[in-house]
Amino acid sequence: MENWFSPELLALIREAEQPHAYIALLLIAAAVPVAWGVPRLLRGPEPRHGSIVFGGRIFDGVMFPALWLGLVWIARLFCVRQHLPLAVFKVVIPILLSLLVIRLTVRVMRVAFPKSSLVRAVEKTVSWAAWLGVVLWITGVLPSFVEALDAIHWKMGAGTVSLATILEGVIVAGFVLMVTLWVSAAIEARMLKGATGQRLSWRKAAANVVRAALVFIGLLLALSAVGIDLTALSVLGGAIGVGLGLGLQKLAANYVSGFVMLAEGALRIGDTVKVDGFEGRISDITTRYTVLRALNGREAIVPNEMMVTQRVESSTLADPKMALNTVVQVGYDTDLDALVPRILAVVPDIQRVIADPAPSVQLSAFASDGLELTISFWIADPENGTGSVKSDVNLALLRLFNAEGVEIPFPQRVVRTLAASGGAETQGVVPGAQSAPSLATSSAPAASASELRDAPPSRGQGPGVLEPGGAVGS
Repeated sequence: MENWFSPELLALIREAEQPHAYIALLLIAAAVPVAWGVPRLLRGPEPRHGSIVFGGRIFDGVMFPALWLGLVWIARLFCVRQHLPLAVFKVVIPILLSLLVIRLTVRVMRVAFPKSSLVRAVEKTVSWAAWLGVVLWITGVLPSFVEALDAIHWKMGAGTVSLATILEGVIVAGFVLMVTLWVSAAIEARMLKGATGQRLSWRKAAANVVRAALVFIGLLLALSAVGIDLTALSVLGGAIGVGLGLGLQKLAANYVSGFVMLAEGALRIGDTVKVDGFEGRISDITTRYTVLRALNGREAIVPNEMMVTQRVESSTLADPKMALNTVVQVGYDTDLDALVPRILAVVPDIQRVIADPAPSVQLSAFASDGLELTISFWIADPENGTGSVKSDVNLALLRLFNAEGVEIPFPQRVVRTLAASGGAETQGVVPGAQSAPSLATSSAPAASASELRDAPPSRGQGPGVLEPGGAVGS
């Protein structure tokens, strides 16, 4: 067995076989209900799906592995004083530490970037790295692995950089960034809680500034902890400035436009706008883009520069009220003096139609088939759509017309039958063939029924007969 395992692992196995080693297992198991019960009491009966500390089910939060790790460490100190075997702690403590790192990364990334597709990849990478570190630590290979990485080094400026230094920097930077994102997410949630309208936009801008500042400070602290001279970043800052001036103009313009939008307050979260042919409600304004959600569920990601430089039609900038209208025709024999008051009495009773401004009815045109009426009304919630309220108004008008006996006319046309005049040679008819009457639609004023009835019949035809709908048949 000595050929297969490292000396550290063999010593761990021998220590686990000593008497009273089971006491450590009992202490670790006894810490589980305490680590679960304390967060349960602090959280309450309702789950908090967006909470980093408690998680959705206690087990997926940060407090559970952190509290369990603290209790296990206290149990280890007790075993040290009692001179009990510590082999179990050498295995359990790295596992709990790895679990804490994974939970912290997962919860922070999901809260800070809920819609990012890279969150899942980061979670898997951190999980594999954490469990690999646990295996290397338990088997005793980790010190040799770190020494091998430290042996690979090269000169960088006035100092020396090795793979071990880079790995340490990545771990420190990752931890600092996780804590920074955690703090920024907590501050953002605190600032946006209960805010609406203009206050929501201002707080969103402040939250974005706080997050950017904390991430920048976190990066500086991580670089300083690794040992990188921060004065060397002046060259990097100059390169970034040149890049912004040449290749990152659009990106910089979008970031600047985002802060301008949030600072001015012309566009707020919850406004209904139309930009570039897409109409929807603003559901989020980030530092780089704005999210519009249409009523059919589709979402559009619009760069902030477009929201600032192009024309944006807003339905809720100064006043959320919106005017709608529907058009209907009635017969020429309709008594409008009696019908219009009935319409004005019915429309305000429809749900979502507001009384101020009051609805109105206009005689908009003398159409060929009837009198054209335009009914205008106002709503105060255009973000809920306009199709349903227009349908309700049309149904109410239809019920009113049916109850009052008002006719909605349909198109009517008069067709006159004209006999073919002249001989067969002049009309281009083949001799011996039977000529058929031609149908023509006259543009002259339509003849009345009495005129058509008294007209003399054409050759080869009987008297004209007035058909239903105004058509004349032979």
